Amino acid sequence: MEFVHYEVNERVGYITLARAEKRNALNHEVVSELKRAFATAEDDETCKVIVLRAEGSVFCAGADLEYLQRLQQYDYHENLLDSTHLMELFRLIYTLKKVVIAQIHGHAIAGGCGLAAICDFGFTVPEARFGYTEVKIGFIPAIVKVFLLRKIGEGRAKQLLLTGDLIKAEEAERFGLVNYVVPAAELEARVFAFARKLCAENSRQAMEVTKEMIARVQGMGLEEGLQYAAEMNAVARGSEDCHRGIAAFLNKEPMKW
Repeated sequence: MEFVHYEVNERVGYITLARAEKRNALNHEVVSELKRAFATAEDDETCKVIVLRAEGSVFCAGADLEYLQRLQQYDYHENLLDSTHLMELFRLIYTLKKVVIAQIHGHAIAGGCGLAAICDFGFTVPEARFGYTEVKIGFIPAIVKVFLLRKIGEGRAKQLLLTGDLIKAEEAERFGLVNYVVPAAELEARVFAFARKLCAENSRQAMEVTKEMIARVQGMGLEEGLQYAAEMNAVARGSEDCHRGIAAFLNKEPMKW
């Protein structure tokens, strides 16, 4: 792939945006390669946890300017196909079987902020800025709002999406947009240690099912959600991982996943 790289290190799969000269901006080709990389990582048995990161000084600046100019010539059908292309990437990351950690070393703006927010965990640095600036150019942050409302709630989402203002990393952490703000010199090591911890201490199957349930249960009513939870609880009790984990716990033996 030209704009996205994929590699695995000690069961941690790294998907790297490699378009630093364009501030890792998104266009049709970059979105295609990201979809391909995430699908590859999901099917890769040597990869248990995924880290999304980027080269250069910016994590992702949103849509590419040349790409935006090209979109001005599209009709409704062409725009719908292109919008669906981006939606499929966001849905893929959100529903991916494996945990995805965003390693945000620089600014994440508009679609780039959406890309960061869609990940299960986010690590960033104090210098990074976050925001959805679409309304400032007469556009709308349409796709990301579906996920952002789930992640940070209506009040915070309105503040970000309707103002279009950029916020500092510390505020992004308070909002729940990211989980951890760490010094830039420690970012890579902290992310790798966190990913390795998940690999070593947690069942792959249990994390997969838990992530799936978090995504599905929010669209259910109370009774439907509770019934679904009870059924999945029963299924999990019969899984091989649960039998192994409980046996190790009862025998006071360390469990290596």
